Amino acid sequence: MSLIKRFTPHRLLAGAVLALLVVLAGCYTNPVTGRQYAMMTSAGEEMQLGAQSFAQIKQQERISLDPAANARVQRIGKRIAKVVGNQLPGAQWEFVVFQSDELNAFALPGGKVGVYTGLLNLASSDDELASVIGHEIGHVVARHGGKRMTEATLIGAVGSVGAAVVDNKYGSEKSSMFMMAYGGISTVGYVLPHSRGDESEADVMGLQYAAQAGYDPRAAITFWQKMSAAKGASQVPVWLSTHPADSRRIADLKVAAPRYVALYLQNRP
Repeated sequence: MSLIKRFTPHRLLAGAVLALLVVLAGCYTNPVTGRQYAMMTSAGEEMQLGAQSFAQIKQQERISLDPAANARVQRIGKRIAKVVGNQLPGAQWEFVVFQSDELNAFALPGGKVGVYTGLLNLASSDDELASVIGHEIGHVVARHGGKRMTEATLIGAVGSVGAAVVDNKYGSEKSSMFMMAYGGISTVGYVLPHSRGDESEADVMGLQYAAQAGYDPRAAITFWQKMSAAKGASQVPVWLSTHPADSRRIADLKVAAPRYVALYLQNRP
């Protein structure tokens, strides 16, 4: 078979699409860690999605009216937002407390931060809460959401190229089998490990932000010890999780947190 005949329209189209996506993907450098990764979304697009999502969450969730809880989150959040500064240009900071026993907090592009009262109660010290808010804001500064969308697009494109080749040579049934196998392998072998890496990166960023804002970074260790105890033994296997195992996370924090103590001592009130 000649070389030209091997390049069927399906293969040429799939290859062209993949090549175009690779060309269009820019590169983003994390301003704190220096880590670089492909990025196909713009910061403006991410901020718009963040604002829309936050508005929906505020409509769906019950917002806490507890003045003490709100004041606490506002105080800590604003101090961390100040040290983040121009690392998140155009941010319209908003800190909201949601009334729920859920042990959770989140941040969305554009500076939208939500903290659930369940987590607020678990984080008994301001230092602990600062490590959590710093971690969540770290995800936003690192643009991990855009990174995940980019990875999903590129992984999907690679899968489409592979499926087109298999379909052309072996038929649609084999192509479907390929996509099922590819989906599982890419998730376990790439998506989940990278998600765990993003979590570890946000942990480090949270330590730095907390320390710069005058909060003790070592409190992240005690917080995760309490979080691990609260979750119990019902955690999914690490290789199927988007987050590192609590034991690994605590061990990493014990190594990393002391590096930021001097920074904390320089900035504490």
